[in-house]
Amino acid sequence: MLDLTLPQLITRLLTLVIAFTVHEFAHAWTATQLGDDTPRLNGRLTLNPLAHLDPLGSLLLVVAGFGWAKPVPVNPYAVRSRTPSGMTLVSAAGPFSNLVMAILAALPLRAGWIPLFEASGAVLPTPGGFLIEFIYINLILMFFNLIPLAPLDGEKVIAFFLPPAGQMFLERLRPYGPMILFGLVFLGSLGSFNIIGTLVHQPAIRLLSLLLT
Repeated sequence: MLDLTLPQLITRLLTLVIAFTVHEFAHAWTATQLGDDTPRLNGRLTLNPLAHLDPLGSLLLVVAGFGWAKPVPVNPYAVRSRTPSGMTLVSAAGPFSNLVMAILAALPLRAGWIPLFEASGAVLPTPGGFLIEFIYINLILMFFNLIPLAPLDGEKVIAFFLPPAGQMFLERLRPYGPMILFGLVFLGSLGSFNIIGTLVHQPAIRLLSLLLT
């Protein structure tokens, strides 16, 4: 797994299971609260990781530090019948859950209950090392999912605040969203046009520093 140590690999695997599961459950729970039974009928209103993990997205999280899970199926007509901003709330629930997990994980570090730095174990991650990586990956997932490109959550979040012309532009762009996203990730890995680093990694590092200091 590239240059990952065993403690880092264990940390990312555990973070993957927790962060992705809670993220997708937040989508499913919010949609259900807004009157859409689709997530429950598709077995997604659960904290069972097997219902949510996507093989490729999970592998990317372990190797690259960001990725995705299986999208939760939602009926937008059922949600919108309750509130015009329903789909925005459903979409924002996932990234918001990552922010909440990052804040909760930062509390014992800020309070001094767990030391930030200590000698790394040969096999298992230290509690402080695990929490720092857990916070960082959750922040990465939050900012990555807020990129306004389909199929990410940010596309539906920003669409609510755009005028009709902007919404039509996003709708026309939607079929090409995954290709654009992969192109940005690929260019970023080459270091020639790292917009992912600008939109995701840099804000995550700043917010991590803010949460811990």
